[in-house]
Amino acid sequence: MKCPNCRSKDIGKIGVNQYYCWNCFIELSVADGMINTHQVEEDGSLSSLDDLFEENDRMFGM
Repeated sequence: MKCPNCRSKDIGKIGVNQYYCWNCFIELSVADGMINTHQVEEDGSLSSLDDLFEENDRMFGM
């Protein structure tokens, strides 16, 4: 898996279908073959970053 944001392979697994990019510090989750990207906010909540990426870039396994 590559991060759709920075293209790094420095991805760690943090839960079931949940990953973290140690290069650009975003959280990734996989659902229905799509990678969903989130920014972790100071209070621990997640903000979606999916609108920043093309659908092709978010396909799991690309």
